[in-house]
Amino acid sequence: MNIWFFTLQILFAGILIFFISGRLIGSNVNLFKRMLSVIISVTLTTFVFWYSYLRTNPLDPTEIVESVLNIATLLWIGSMLLISMLLYLIFELFDPIALNDNGTPIREKQNIVMRLGLYWRRQKRLRQVIKIAATNGTARAMKYVRHREDEREIAIALRLTLEQSGGIFIKFGQVLSTRKELFPPVFIEELEKLQQNAPPLSSQQVEAILQQNLKKPLSQVFSYFSDEPLAAASIGQVHRAVLRETNEQVVVKLLKPEVKEIMRDDLDILVEFANWITEKSTWAESMGFRELAVGFAVALKEEVDFDIEARNTIQVANLMKKTVLPVEIPRVHLTYSNQNMLVMDYVEGKSVAQADDLFEQFDIDRHEFAENLLYSFLEQILMAGVFHADPHPGNVYIESFKGVPTLLDFGAVGRLGPQQQEGMKWFLVGIHQNDPSILFDGIMLLIENADEAERGQMEQALSQILLKISYANHVPTDELIYSLFTVVRKFGLNFYPSVSVALRALVTLDGTLRVVDPTFDIFQEAKLFSNEYVKSSLKRPFKNPGATMERLEEEVALILPNIRKIPRRIDQLFKKVESGKIILHHDIFSDKANANFVTQLFSQFVLLMVGITFGIISVALLAISQFTHTVYAIYLNTAAYLGLFLCAILLVRLSIQAIRNMKRL
Repeated sequence: MNIWFFTLQILFAGILIFFISGRLIGSNVNLFKRMLSVIISVTLTTFVFWYSYLRTNPLDPTEIVESVLNIATLLWIGSMLLISMLLYLIFELFDPIALNDNGTPIREKQNIVMRLGLYWRRQKRLRQVIKIAATNGTARAMKYVRHREDEREIAIALRLTLEQSGGIFIKFGQVLSTRKELFPPVFIEELEKLQQNAPPLSSQQVEAILQQNLKKPLSQVFSYFSDEPLAAASIGQVHRAVLRETNEQVVVKLLKPEVKEIMRDDLDILVEFANWITEKSTWAESMGFRELAVGFAVALKEEVDFDIEARNTIQVANLMKKTVLPVEIPRVHLTYSNQNMLVMDYVEGKSVAQADDLFEQFDIDRHEFAENLLYSFLEQILMAGVFHADPHPGNVYIESFKGVPTLLDFGAVGRLGPQQQEGMKWFLVGIHQNDPSILFDGIMLLIENADEAERGQMEQALSQILLKISYANHVPTDELIYSLFTVVRKFGLNFYPSVSVALRALVTLDGTLRVVDPTFDIFQEAKLFSNEYVKSSLKRPFKNPGATMERLEEEVALILPNIRKIPRRIDQLFKKVESGKIILHHDIFSDKANANFVTQLFSQFVLLMVGITFGIISVALLAISQFTHTVYAIYLNTAAYLGLFLCAILLVRLSIQAIRNMKRL
């Protein structure tokens, strides 16, 4: 056999398979995966073809047509096509990249070798974490929890698992330790033991980060930069500096370079670990452990992007400028800030937990100070819908020159829509008035699946909670919110994620305010705020009639064109009623997205039925051919194998499309 002829035949077959497989697989085909699947398929099938057939039946290079139409050659080419598509299907299964609605990757793809390596590392890390959890008995403890005394065992097992897994898992445990509205006190006590050693960056690392992120040399931006950090955490660290151009004192927050790499490796593992725990334990499922991990992952991704923190700080600062409350927000220097570095005004002061001397120096009324903080928070959450989501004592300072409260660190900011803002108002009113009906109405605006709520039974459960705090000198915020979360979960309901953030912030704020003033009652003060807010809303049109008139003119200008159309539309409506032409019609196809979904689903179903039909008919033809002893058996076998081949092609294509659809979810 002529080796050049055979090589040419292989090359031609490979090119043919490359183009045909691409058309059969569908649009948005990854070029590298397509080429790799064709190369592997051609190599494998060629070796089998040579070993099983060509060694004893060499092809004649002078008979090209006969060689190509030879049944063995056709079988070889068909096997190439089918195996290349199957290999492409396997590559899609191992592809961790999600696709958008157009079928294109959401983020830049790596080559298949790197993705397989990443997949192997993740699986290895996941097995390590699950082994740690199994050794500590985490899943067993959660699975067989029966009584409250078992909670200590679960808490210890969970804390040991997170501690020994290290990295992101420790930070996740630290965040869980702040969720007093979700976890019993024993969990909070155990998780608060988690400590993460965060060694500061070296001077060389700090200099390298500054050089990478500053547009000018360090000496041209800062006249002074302290090598010693003011604070260091697991994500970043803060340095004091002086701007050369304006001589202003600032703080420079630097993102640690290894943080994004650790997040890339461990955040997905954390979510998979949470899935595993949830599958093993109904307790973890009812606690929303998976949702907690997902929420933590989303929040952390925002926290490590200082562009987001800068925007959050500016949003809240602009909001506070519109109020008369003496609460300050440090100014962000956007010229020098980016996603890896944040430059803000330096705040000379102390945390409220360590500022007894400043309270005495400025003769500050602690109750009034706490009241200003609460009113500031309520204006953020109830009126603007943008609020500081982590108001713990370390983020609330007293400014050393004026003695006014200053809010720091806007890496975590919550956002509530108008419906949730209204729900939070009724929520606070219902608690203060000790009215389960009002409280229920408020909660219904705060949960995702309100249609599933049973008003009678849930009001009874809420009344039991309110009875526990009736006639009490102080409403224990963390216990109250924890009880409300328990009731909501008991009835199979879920708070909106943003609402959970707001309630957690409320609990955190209550702890901070009681550091300032141990007698402060957050719900009593919230009632006073609500009363003042309602009064000011009623008085606003009379206090500023000019602005009110301008607002009315704008609204009238917007609705006037529609008002003019009303008589004509009413006349058209009556004419249609008289002629019997009015038909109320609505179906799923009235929405374009629904129509596209149903159309795509139906087309895939048709292809599936066609593939199955080909398979059934082909199997039947093969069975018939076994009982046919004439020359027609050859044609029956040929048609049967061709039908099976087409069936396999259709099913492989449908499988690839199904995998892509799952990645878009």
